[in-house]
Amino acid sequence: MAPDRGVRSLLNSRSSRSAANRRAPDRGARALREGDLLASVDLGSNSFRLMVARWEGGELRPVDRLREVIRLAAGLGPDGALDAKKRKEALDCLARFGQRLSSVPACRVRAVATNTVRQMRAPLKFLKAAEHALGHVIEVVSGREEGRLIWLGVTHALPRSSQRRLVIDIGGGSTEVIMGRGFEPELTESVQASSLRFFPNGRITAKRWQRALEELGVLMQQFAAEYREKDWSEAWGTSGTMQAIASIAAGMGDPANSITRKSLDRMRDVLLRAGSARAVVLPGLARDRRPTIAAGIAVAEALFDALDLDRIGVSEGALREGLLWDMIGRASGHDPRVASLGGLARRCGVDAAQAKRVEARALALFDKVASGWGLDDRARGWLVWSARIHEIGMSISHSHHQRHACYILLHSDMAGFSTLDQQVLATIVRNHRRKPAPELLEALPARMRVPVARVTCLLRLAVLLCRTREESGAASPRVSVRGKSIHLGIPASWWRGRPLTVADLRAEKTLLQGLGIRLELDSA
Repeated sequence: MAPDRGVRSLLNSRSSRSAANRRAPDRGARALREGDLLASVDLGSNSFRLMVARWEGGELRPVDRLREVIRLAAGLGPDGALDAKKRKEALDCLARFGQRLSSVPACRVRAVATNTVRQMRAPLKFLKAAEHALGHVIEVVSGREEGRLIWLGVTHALPRSSQRRLVIDIGGGSTEVIMGRGFEPELTESVQASSLRFFPNGRITAKRWQRALEELGVLMQQFAAEYREKDWSEAWGTSGTMQAIASIAAGMGDPANSITRKSLDRMRDVLLRAGSARAVVLPGLARDRRPTIAAGIAVAEALFDALDLDRIGVSEGALREGLLWDMIGRASGHDPRVASLGGLARRCGVDAAQAKRVEARALALFDKVASGWGLDDRARGWLVWSARIHEIGMSISHSHHQRHACYILLHSDMAGFSTLDQQVLATIVRNHRRKPAPELLEALPARMRVPVARVTCLLRLAVLLCRTREESGAASPRVSVRGKSIHLGIPASWWRGRPLTVADLRAEKTLLQGLGIRLELDSA
């Protein structure tokens, strides 16, 4: 697939050890202070959850938790459309969450959507309404990024250990399987396993159960061997489904907060005798879990088979706690996004010196126009990130390398980045040279199109001014903005010695029109 065709189809290790690369570009992420409130919102396929915590003594102290069973996945049709009833339930819930978040600073709130929103036919339409109801931006994260956040939540809730651990999260739309040491995941897999697919209409039969195990076995065999080859000391389950199964197991006589293979077998036998979700009676099973528990137990059984498990513990930590710890990491200078882009740049052989020159030139321009163009710290972050990796496409080919870079950014697993973050970076980098592709801008949420276009303009000018790939002692050009126009005033002496740059700037006047920006030049 050619990069641009791939882009159109998507429309609907550590960073460098230098001090500069360890810094995150978001200057708005101030350090945490004692007593600060933080909050996370998880828009899961079954339940929506909110957690508010206070930062005290280097720890998170829970202040409030809310959970509402929405079953968003049940409202998603085969064509990816969300039915009106479920949409209203979701928005009403988010409005209630929004009221609870009114006392938490916006910079300390993170909300994420997972598998069901990833599967929607028109996610932007839903997200626009959802963000309005909640009052905060909602990030859609990939399955692997979801796994990383789950890992953070679980490992921070467990005693510290240098041993390798296994973590499993069975959700309503996908299952994440993660392995690693400390706070760093080594392997992450996300398996699509919808409860609606396995037991439609709530009917539970031996034939359907066997078919579910076979389908899940095929999905899990793609990674199970690699996981089995690793030695881990502990296996842990997390989130609502695992906690529900552990409650049932405890009612059957198992130790608290644990699940054994024997208890899973007994649960399966009870479910098969019941024949339907409505008729299921299991000790410790809450009524709102009945419609999805059969699928959860089937997934758990398939995982026990694939990974040769006999017993797992169940942790209280989950995605919502992981979001809070990720915010804490960003605020304390340990931002996984820096590592993601640093590793990507190294793998693609980016010229670090040139990236640094472009970043410095771009930020010099940004500081002069940010106020006039209404660009905030988030836009500054986009500019820094894109400057650092704008040449990754050269690892494939110099010709049209901006297209290759766009494709890489859209399809890479990038820790710390939401799918929209990656789409924004891909849009900026794709449009940083030659003729812009305005359709990429149109695919972004409306509120982001103008700032992304303006950041792209600044990156284009910085790349153009650094085209000779050498240090320049010349003074930065005078820059001013007014509405859709950017004015560049460059000393006449500078113009006379750089005919190539002069030609590029004059051509840029026409090209920038594709971004809705007018470039004005003069030799001051």
